[in-house]
Amino acid sequence: MSNIRVTALYKFVSFDDPEALRAPLFERLNALGIKGTILLATEGVNGTIAGTPEAMDAALEAIRALPGCASLEWKDSHAEAMPFLRLKVRLKNEIVTMGVPGTDPTCLVGAYVKPEDWNDLISDPDTVVIDTRNDYEVALGTFQGAIDPETESFRAFPEWFEKFRAELAAQGRTPKIAMFCTGGIRCEKSTSYVKSLGIEDVFHLQGGILKYLETVPEEDSLWEGECFVFDERVSVGHGLEVGDYQLCHACRHPVSAEDRADEKYEDGVSCPRCHGTFTEAKMAALRERQKQVRLARQRGESHIGDNVVMTPRKKVSA
Repeated sequence: MSNIRVTALYKFVSFDDPEALRAPLFERLNALGIKGTILLATEGVNGTIAGTPEAMDAALEAIRALPGCASLEWKDSHAEAMPFLRLKVRLKNEIVTMGVPGTDPTCLVGAYVKPEDWNDLISDPDTVVIDTRNDYEVALGTFQGAIDPETESFRAFPEWFEKFRAELAAQGRTPKIAMFCTGGIRCEKSTSYVKSLGIEDVFHLQGGILKYLETVPEEDSLWEGECFVFDERVSVGHGLEVGDYQLCHACRHPVSAEDRADEKYEDGVSCPRCHGTFTEAKMAALRERQKQVRLARQRGESHIGDNVVMTPRKKVSA
């Protein structure tokens, strides 16, 4: 097994002074050789970090020592190489940005559904299943029968749901609402928002897709495709095995094996999605960057940005 442990974590909790927590936490994690990103806000902590198993044990001990975080849960996976270049501990207004003031999962949230009970819920014809992730994530995989809001950012979810709610009302429907996301954080916030609108039967997948893929045997799974993750693995499948997708470093969207076989795909420069959307100067810069990446690999070195997955740029048309 790889010696790099990758841990995704979050906790909705009230921090009186997140700024006072930032520097001590950074110093402790940095001393342990941890890399990745931690976000701190008045509503809690969120992040994905990586390190050796021993260092990660100590890192989680430090994070769980934050006020109100003793019960913090996390999800582990593994990588062949360190998936992050550096450590960042940042202050944010929200640990996951939805942009609706007053949404507080510590006070109001949907019912948690364990992965082993999720299939029964979403197979119920009286349940509407909603994928709260962004369009480029849903494109890689989702649960059977799930609705794709086709949003480019989580900020767009409330507006989409208001329209969807009106459609349900026009149809005279009051179904159960089941939501899911990658690790659980977005659907905790989205179910809190939905319940604040007066909707009662609201549920979400505890631990998110990652916990489901880790827990539910593939032969019993209702998941189809792969799950996008925000690190150098790009996607994972059942058992959290690394998936088949890679990243287009031009538009930062995931590309499949079929995409990579397309004549419009050029490693590090373009994919079928973004081909023809960049200027000649931009293409030249991308080719030069890819040349430097290739030379660094030949020297056995890591070129900055070579293994970093960032949020895809806004939608482009090929």
